Amino acid sequence: MKHIIILGDGMADWAVPSLGGKTLLQAAQTPNMDSLARMGRTGRLVTVAPGFHPGSEVANMSVMGYNLPRVYEGRGPLEAASIGIDLKPGEMAMRCNLVCIEGDVIKNHSAGHITTEEADVLIKYLQEQLGNEYIHFYTGVQYRHLLVVKDGNKRLDCTPPHDVPLKPFRPLLIKPECPEAQDTANLLNDLILRSQSLLKDHPVNLKRIAEGKDPANSIWPWSPGYRPKMECLSDRFPQIKRGAVISAVDLINGIGYYAGLRRINVEGATGLYDTNYENKVAAALEALRTGDFVYLHIEASDEAGHEGDIPLKIMTIENLDKRVVGPIYQAVKSWDEPVAIAVLPDHPTPCELRTHTAEPVPFLIWYPGIIPDEVQTFDEVSTTLGSYGLMKEDEFINAFMNNL
Repeated sequence: MKHIIILGDGMADWAVPSLGGKTLLQAAQTPNMDSLARMGRTGRLVTVAPGFHPGSEVANMSVMGYNLPRVYEGRGPLEAASIGIDLKPGEMAMRCNLVCIEGDVIKNHSAGHITTEEADVLIKYLQEQLGNEYIHFYTGVQYRHLLVVKDGNKRLDCTPPHDVPLKPFRPLLIKPECPEAQDTANLLNDLILRSQSLLKDHPVNLKRIAEGKDPANSIWPWSPGYRPKMECLSDRFPQIKRGAVISAVDLINGIGYYAGLRRINVEGATGLYDTNYENKVAAALEALRTGDFVYLHIEASDEAGHEGDIPLKIMTIENLDKRVVGPIYQAVKSWDEPVAIAVLPDHPTPCELRTHTAEPVPFLIWYPGIIPDEVQTFDEVSTTLGSYGLMKEDEFINAFMNNL
């Protein structure tokens, strides 16, 4: 049996008064996910291990069943792997956002969703001005980039910028968690402040301001770590002989790299509501035809949650249902070799809060011949009655891969 996980990043949410006390999943029109829930089995999954921040790297590694206390090294090393940076011993990698600072406040974590082309110019400029044998900036995708510090100490207290929209940035500068990390914290904070001076009047930003767009006028490094030691999924599940990951997000592609999955680039994949759903579905189906496992990651709902945009997030959920879940089910339901489908978020991104939370997420599993439970719709509330119950650690991936 082949397997595909359809991951709607940040799709789960809280009950919203303006929606009559419904969550966004409950309010959205999701006939395909509801149908799979009726035909399959459901439950909830704890994706944030105790003591961990509810980041997408934590949650997606948990969905794949990795033991976070044993293998987690932060988001930076995963994104390094995705863009082909082979970390050497002693090299510390950090996610490096381009953000928009207005006055002393972090206006947004994405520099107004700057394009990769614009960001590449700025990152290369920062490397020319600030880089040296110990510091290197690498271009990623859109606002998500990489900073590698040689001999850096990762024991740092860093704040993810998407957690603090509209908050003053100075109290959120990097702090050491031990005296040995003080020099690294000082170095990084100096880079943040120097980047603001350098980027303020850069032509790319002057052009964005003239067009009414937010400037990318500061870096924000966070989530430091070294090269992780993760086993391949195929070592745990021999039925995975040729697996693939499909995502517009470097972080997810980096997890896929260490999980032993081949990366499939999709034209038009943006990580936003305007992503090319059809191309992603076509790539996923082709990967299933030629392989046996696909991790299909759709970022759009998470970005809408960070924007606090309820109508937009509902639209992204409905797009996932109509343009991804439905077409994939219709395509594979009659294949000679059966296909198991799982659908779930990695974590909630409540529009009210505009950042991630650690509550359990709903999931569904369907495959030909599965005995359904009594759940009729797919959402945060109905799945509390699902026959899988509340799962944690590697229980979900084991149940899914072994058709339990």
